[in-house]
Amino acid sequence: MMRTDGYLLDNQQAEAAERFNAFAALFDPTTFRHLEAFGIGPGWRCWEVGAGGTSVVSWLAKKVGPTGRVVATDIDTSRLAPAARPPVEVRVHDVGTDAAPGEGFDLVHARLVLVHVPDRERALRSMVESLRPGGRLLIEDADPALQPLTCPDDHGPAEQLANRLRQGFRRLLADRGADLSYGRRLPRLLREAGLRRVEADAYFPLTSPACAALESATIRQIRDQLVTAGLATDADIDQHLSNVATGSMDLATAPMISAWGRKA
Repeated sequence: MMRTDGYLLDNQQAEAAERFNAFAALFDPTTFRHLEAFGIGPGWRCWEVGAGGTSVVSWLAKKVGPTGRVVATDIDTSRLAPAARPPVEVRVHDVGTDAAPGEGFDLVHARLVLVHVPDRERALRSMVESLRPGGRLLIEDADPALQPLTCPDDHGPAEQLANRLRQGFRRLLADRGADLSYGRRLPRLLREAGLRRVEADAYFPLTSPACAALESATIRQIRDQLVTAGLATDADIDQHLSNVATGSMDLATAPMISAWGRKA
């Protein structure tokens, strides 16, 4: 298959809201734990990169209060409208090509963004340069190559079908330039970017209603692409969605690796 430009999971599709809700349920506790550890509080200036939905943006707004600032950017801001009031400023922005929307930020955060950005090196450099001295960068990204299965317990036909569809999904992502092993490199990349006190951890959800909701929404969103590419049939997808709906499958996501550091 030839590389196809464009994001596979754009915000305009109906399933995007379901995916954002699932991401919030799965990953917000991890994200908020790290941000709390930074000591975020009133007056902080924050840049939320590739915000997508509102859960992190709204949380940041409450933390920084009226004296702070939260710049929420994305290439498609259609789902950020509910958060677009002070101290939140919403901007259309492509982190891979556009200049940073300001400087002197106390915090820059991106979750499940850079793996999809073609010029990841430029994007990371832009985020680091936008920080004030002592400012914090938190990058959280998946590593689908580290754990490539929807069902790690691949014990029956339903699980095997799920894993075959996940392989198709990964193929579609790779054909659009996604780096499926990006997450594991984040600690090194942050150190090479000049950040100090770099640390990282990983969160690997396995079996939860949010995992099932995310799987269902994702497969429905990419259904046409899977079929067109010859990676699955409509019958395969119908069967898989029916299997997921039973609630009896142990569904997983790729590990989300969180890496953070401080600008010198």
